[in-house]
Order: sequence, then structure tokens, then C-alpha cells
Amino acid sequence: MDLRHLFLQFNINRNDLNPVLEHEVKGIYFDARQVVPDSVFVAIKGTQNDGHKFIDQAILNGAIALVVEQKNKVPDYYKGLVIAVPNTRQALDTLAATFYGFPSEELFCFGITGTNGKTSITYILEHILNTYHKPTAVMGTVNHRIQDRLWTSQMTTPDPVTLQKRLRDFRDHGAVAVAMEVSSHALDQKRADSVHFNTAIFTNLTLDHLDYHKTMQEYFQAKQRLFTDLMWSSIKKPRFAVVNIDDSYGRKLQVAEPVVIWTYGQKEADFQFKILDMNYSETTFELKTPVDTLKVQIPLSGLHMVYNVVASMAAALSSGISIEQSIKALRNFEGVPGRLQKVQTSGSKTAFVDYAHTPDALENVLKALNEIRNLTKKKNKIITVFGCGGDRDKTKRPLMAQIAARLSDFVFVTSDNPRTEDPFTIVNEVKAGLPAEFIDYEVEVDREKAIAAAIRQASADDVILIAGKGHEDYQIIGTEKIHFSDFEVARKYL
Repeated sequence: MDLRHLFLQFNINRNDLNPVLEHEVKGIYFDARQVVPDSVFVAIKGTQNDGHKFIDQAILNGAIALVVEQKNKVPDYYKGLVIAVPNTRQALDTLAATFYGFPSEELFCFGITGTNGKTSITYILEHILNTYHKPTAVMGTVNHRIQDRLWTSQMTTPDPVTLQKRLRDFRDHGAVAVAMEVSSHALDQKRADSVHFNTAIFTNLTLDHLDYHKTMQEYFQAKQRLFTDLMWSSIKKPRFAVVNIDDSYGRKLQVAEPVVIWTYGQKEADFQFKILDMNYSETTFELKTPVDTLKVQIPLSGLHMVYNVVASMAAALSSGISIEQSIKALRNFEGVPGRLQKVQTSGSKTAFVDYAHTPDALENVLKALNEIRNLTKKKNKIITVFGCGGDRDKTKRPLMAQIAARLSDFVFVTSDNPRTEDPFTIVNEVKAGLPAEFIDYEVEVDREKAIAAAIRQASADDVILIAGKGHEDYQIIGTEKIHFSDFEVARKYL
């Protein structure tokens, strides 16, 4: 694609004879260090760096066009194309979609947002649609993938260039649909504005990311953009919003007028469910839809996972997969890595690894384990191992400690990803949230030692929950990322 066609939406003079406009564009970059000859550099004002400071480096590396908010930052000697825009983040998103040929228009696009449940829903949707020969790609926290093709994931929702390139990759590898996690950061930073979604799913909204959004209202407004701005601008027809009506923010959610709204939950909803039976391996529930009442059995545990399954079945229905087909497909679903993932063992102790790293997620998973214990009428103990990440929202730390103490029989407070914070400072801030009367806990900063101690302490039939890192196979200490898997460590000591 040449520059003239790439910038058609930017009101350049179509009769301009500048020869640079005929140059083939080799790529679009917002990191000046990555710029190659005949590429476009977009200067982004970030939270820590301003791309305008690196324009000279981009020019030196061969940029033939610059997209900026401040034209006066471009040196006089530069002879390439300069486009000044009010918002370079928005421009980057538009350019990326144009450069890769608007791949979302060729895919059935599911967008999942909310604090918890996004990853699980992408896995469930992938399984259901693949069962019925609709090759479905996934873009999210764990990785990016289409069938046996895999790419690593650096963040929940990538930058616009990576996002649009990956959608093109998915289509080129045979995908007909994609299930995308859409984070609040991405929505706020307009990373996914050029994705044409068919169906958007809202799971819930609980305390998280206040280090970035500052208030819950700002956090909610970022999430809502998916259902207003992005769904309004989507060219897909029809469009659907699948909304958790049991969540207080779900009830407040505004949705663009052309979009069909389907609600789900335990209360009055279009897709209403009732738990019938649950153990540590499976759950049976009744699902009432607008046309039928059905019995569903899934090889998963936990109320929160039932919410994810019901949301996924409703979303799958919007793509043409019937509820009955979804029920059949889910009978052999193998679960989600790091989401109440059972560590298989020949012994009588049971360990689960879960990504719960927010107060609400930890409460959900511990409530699920307590509910199962009550249903099975066993006297087993629940032992929880958890920590809190460094350089992240500190308000979560005491809250998670309170929840762990209230819903566990014994708690090990340990490190998560301390990053550049002192691990001892973090665990002390977590420990400060433990009630004064709660004495059944131990502090062990070394995460492997904490997991090993919890497993040693457990008696027959006890349940160990290792929370916070889930699918992650690393631990970040300082700025170094070292290999560490809760699942592998638990299996080693079991």
C-alpha cells in the first residue's frame, strides 16, 4: 500500500504530486527504535514517554511520514509527509486497520470485557465454535492462537498495530471468528476502535486497575465504550450485547440503540440459570431461555464459571450455534488454564490453581470452594496461598487478606510478581488486612516454599487454592522475568 492510499482518510490533497506519496509503506510504528526505511512513525503521548521526543530518531531510521499532534516538534529539514491530528492514538488505530485491510470486517468478532471472566469466556467460545467447524481464533491474556498456531501475548489487548496484524494473521490461517478480550486500558487508549464487533459481552465490574483509572466511575466509563462508541460504529448487522444483569454495573450499562441486548444471570434475565448440583469436578444447572428450559451439565466447578458458560452460550447463539449444540459441545470441555484448574494427583489432596488477583475474583473462587464443600457435606479444610503484585493497585492488598481470612481455614501470604517493589513490604501490607483475631496464617515470601508448605500441611480431602498467577509461567522479580508456574510447583510437591 502506498502512502496516498494509507492516508486517504486524513484529508491530504489527492492532487498532490509529492513523489513521496507513491512510496510503498513498509510498516507503521509508534516506537522510534523500530522504525525502518519507508515506514510511518506515529508520535504517541504516553503516560511515561512522549513520542514527539523521538521524532529525530524516527527520521534517522528512515520514516517517510510522521503523524503528530504537535507539528512544531518536526524539524525543518524533514522532507517527508507530516500529518497533524488532534489524537495520534486514534490515528494509529485507523492507520493500522487500513494497512492490514480491515480484517475484522472478514471475521465474526466477539468482544469480551469486564473485570473477571474474560479469558474463560474466550476459551469456552473457542471450544463451542470449533466443535461445529467454525475455526475460532482467540486474542487475550494467555496467548493469541488459531487452532495449532500460537503467538505469545504481552498484554490482555495489544496495541492497534499488533491487534490488526494478528486479526489478519487469524484470517490468513483460516479463522472465521475471533474471541477477543477487550481491556479497560485498551478501550481508554482507543486500541480497538477500528474493530467491527458482532457481539459484545459484559461480565462484571469490581475493584481493579484504580492505579490507572483513579475511580470506579472512570473504570466503568472505559468499559462502557465497547457497548456505546465501538458497537455504534461497527458495520456488522445484527449486533448483540450479552450483559450480566446480576452485576450492579451491568444494570447501569448503556448500549448503542441498534444493538440487541440479551441479559443473563440468576435473577430475571433472558438467559436465567439455577444451580442444581455441584462438586469439585462438575456442575449441573437449569437454564431458562426465551424459548425453553434446559438441563445443563458441565465439567467445571464454581458459580462464577457457570456465569461464564451461560454468557458464552448466549454469545454463541448470536453466531448461529443453538443452545442445545452448546450444551452438547461443553460435555467434553477440558477447562481453562489457570482458572480453577485442578492439579491432577493420585493422592487424596486436591489443589486448584486460579488467576484470582482481585478481591472479587478471590472471593468468587473461595465461595465456590466453600459451596462445594457444603454441598458434598465434607469436613475438609480450605488452605489458600496468595500474594499481591508489585507496582499495581495497593488498595487491593488488605481487602484480599480480609477475604482470604473469612473464607479459608488457613492462609499462606506470599509473593506474586513483586516487580520493582520490596516483596517484604508487599506481604506486610497484605498481612495488615488480616483480622486481629485471625491466627491461622503464615507468611512465606518465597512462593515455591509457601506452596510446598501448604501442600505438606494439608490432610486427606483438604483443598489447596493457589491464587493470583493462574496460567502465568513466570515470576517478575525486579525487572527480571524468571520461569515459575504455580501448576508445575503444585504438581511437584503433590
